[in-house]
Amino acid sequence: MQSVKWNKEVFTPSKIICVGRNYAAHIAELNNETPTNMVLFAKPNSAITDSLNSEHLGEALHYETELCFLVKDKQLAAVALGLDLTKRGLQSTLKEKGLPWERAKAFNGSALFTEFVAVNASCHYQFSLKIDGINTQLGDTRLMLHNAEQILAEISDFMDLEDGDIIMTGTPEGVGKVVANSSFAVTLMDDQQELLSHQWQAL
Repeated sequence: MQSVKWNKEVFTPSKIICVGRNYAAHIAELNNETPTNMVLFAKPNSAITDSLNSEHLGEALHYETELCFLVKDKQLAAVALGLDLTKRGLQSTLKEKGLPWERAKAFNGSALFTEFVAVNASCHYQFSLKIDGINTQLGDTRLMLHNAEQILAEISDFMDLEDGDIIMTGTPEGVGKVVANSSFAVTLMDDQQELLSHQWQAL
């Protein structure tokens, strides 16, 4: 599969399925409990954007860098990096009340993606986020509580995944507020080989 950048002319996912609390260090930094079962939630395709905004409807946004997979023929066909933008204050309020997270996670413009490249045989990757040149997040699939194949199986157990659907696999520690005019640079690695890099300028 050749590199593909998401746009409506190439494919439109019917949905984005996201994994929450998939890195122990991220669970600790937000003082969350380690879940017994896999935490899953959805974003609609209207969440996808090319613009990295620092706020939405007046509320500050936080970034979460994530390894993302594109589904084809019910399998993981391609890999990319994405930003899961979050209204952290609203999310905390919703969690305290035991309510769903969609208002804090699934709003318009809450998901950004790099181009996708074909998956490797192992589905093991490393990735990084630099903000204004400073290492901010480092991810490694070996640190995930649930690996990509386990995530695919869990979702497929109760939901059909269609061609073009995207799975976001959770974020490592180092999340924080998006600051306007800052530069976000992400890199995806397969051990020593760089697979892709991308940069966004926060608005």
